[in-house]
Amino acid sequence: MLKLKNINKTFFPNSINERVALSNINLEIGHTDFVTIIGSNGAGKSTVLNTIAGKISPDTGIVDIAGKNVTRMKDYKRAKYVGRVFQDPMAGTAPDLTIEQNMALAERRGMPRGLAFGITKSKRQRFAEELEVLELGLEKRLSAKVGLLSGGQRQALSLLMATFSKPKILLLDEHTAALDPERARLVTDLTEKVVAEQQLPTLMVTHNMGQALEVGNRLIMMHDGQIILDVSGKDKAAMTVEDLLAQFSKLKDAAISDRTLLQ
Repeated sequence: MLKLKNINKTFFPNSINERVALSNINLEIGHTDFVTIIGSNGAGKSTVLNTIAGKISPDTGIVDIAGKNVTRMKDYKRAKYVGRVFQDPMAGTAPDLTIEQNMALAERRGMPRGLAFGITKSKRQRFAEELEVLELGLEKRLSAKVGLLSGGQRQALSLLMATFSKPKILLLDEHTAALDPERARLVTDLTEKVVAEQQLPTLMVTHNMGQALEVGNRLIMMHDGQIILDVSGKDKAAMTVEDLLAQFSKLKDAAISDRTLLQ
């Protein structure tokens, strides 16, 4: 469903601020893969997501979504293939619009806009049915402005909106990091439910190693713009946070050593 081939990205090339953000990234995500991505700050996690979403254009390489080369496709055109939820609960929704207006916009993501009623009786009924799944009572508040919702409610709504138009891939950029533990658990549970029901290929960036091990069927670790670990299935299920920390330290040191030998 997703292929990244030989992706490289350097910010501020040929300057004193030059920084290699991604180095020869090769990654394939299958139809049923739910991949968690961990790594230190500056490892390239969000840069990978931004490259897939079209916010960043790679220097070299190919981004292929569902068999289509989208490498040079603008982000607004790529939106019909990609659903995304951000870390900030304030992002991903329009706070001055109502819940139903936000959902109407999400329904038309990546599609042509024309002169027609955005919200009809049948659509309003569908929105209510979709919201009922969240079990937050939002189906009874369709006319409420999104800016009045709590952070957890907004993230749950953002998740629903990101998957509303049946994207080919779902990107989650630390989407529970800004929430308190109870609401983070709620949104995590909703995420697993939605992804499983829609069989939606998913990439989730997180700093929480426990969450990275608990959620999904595959785990990727990044360091200095490279993928240094890729585990799945029984290997992932058998790992503990202590194993992950030890593996990170070992592989990070090896990556540093390899680069030193090449200099």
